[in-house]
Amino acid sequence: MPQQITAEQYQPHHREEWEAFVQRSNNGTMFHQQAFLEYHPEGRFQFHHILFRLGGKLIAVLPGGYFSGKPREFWSPVGASYGGFVAGSLPFETCLAIVECFMDYAAAQGWSDCYLIPPPIIYNTDIMQHFEYAMLFKKFDYELHYISHAIHLKRGATFLDAFDKTARKTVRKILREGEITIRDSDDYETFHRILCANKAKHNAKPTHSLDDLLRLKELMPDKLRLMMVYHNETPIAGSLLFFANTNVVLCFYNMLLYEYEHLKPVYLIMYETVRRAYAEGYTWVDIGVSQDTKSDNPMTPSLGLIEFKERFDARGVLRSTYHYSPAHNQ
Repeated sequence: MPQQITAEQYQPHHREEWEAFVQRSNNGTMFHQQAFLEYHPEGRFQFHHILFRLGGKLIAVLPGGYFSGKPREFWSPVGASYGGFVAGSLPFETCLAIVECFMDYAAAQGWSDCYLIPPPIIYNTDIMQHFEYAMLFKKFDYELHYISHAIHLKRGATFLDAFDKTARKTVRKILREGEITIRDSDDYETFHRILCANKAKHNAKPTHSLDDLLRLKELMPDKLRLMMVYHNETPIAGSLLFFANTNVVLCFYNMLLYEYEHLKPVYLIMYETVRRAYAEGYTWVDIGVSQDTKSDNPMTPSLGLIEFKERFDARGVLRSTYHYSPAHNQ
């Protein structure tokens, strides 16, 4: 590789170049786009995004920055679900050189620790783990692993046959009887109110405020879709889908009013999500991490949640956090 790879900090004038690059990359998602990150109010995070060039040509980007009170810890992402290196289908040697360039850049910035959370492998258009191996070769270690679950849409229009017996029977009963229905909605206020009540039962709060969701819908109208389930025109459940890239539809929020749990609205949500994703040409439906949030160990799996997701032909994929300490590797 005769030319040296260089790194530079993102500036506002890079925005158009950044967005176009992420859109045509192998593994970029909506979470890597500036349009997504711009939903955050000014001052919530201190962003420090990085562009990597070879001979002046942009070959990779890395979104990231700092959390409040930790100015020497670099995180990729901050304010999003996924970060990590975004690039095309590059040769391994080039990916290794990008990682080495980042290591030099991190040392020059005086960062104490770096944490990178790339999207799971299902978000790749061409399956490739060059960056992951390059990081491990250069002595990055793992901070955490989460187990996420995703449904491969390889079964096509017969996907329902791959659901387990209980799920198949439940879905067919719901469709036959028509007591509950599902359709697109713009009623984010009702959705968020139910979502907050849903989360409160688990002593949790949604990641996004109502204003956050409305801002995201304004910034990325083609990336968000809200589906609501109704019982006699009463909204009882819903799902907010993120169309993360051309490969994956992400169920970011599923919620329901528990007094209607006996009607099994989540089964209808899962059926309709998979049906639409397949019909619209996607390859995967990501239904999120499956951790026991009440455990002291953040890696503890929620076995009940995993069993439920497996009813819909979902399989586990890793969501890993890579850690690098420049000070320890000088």
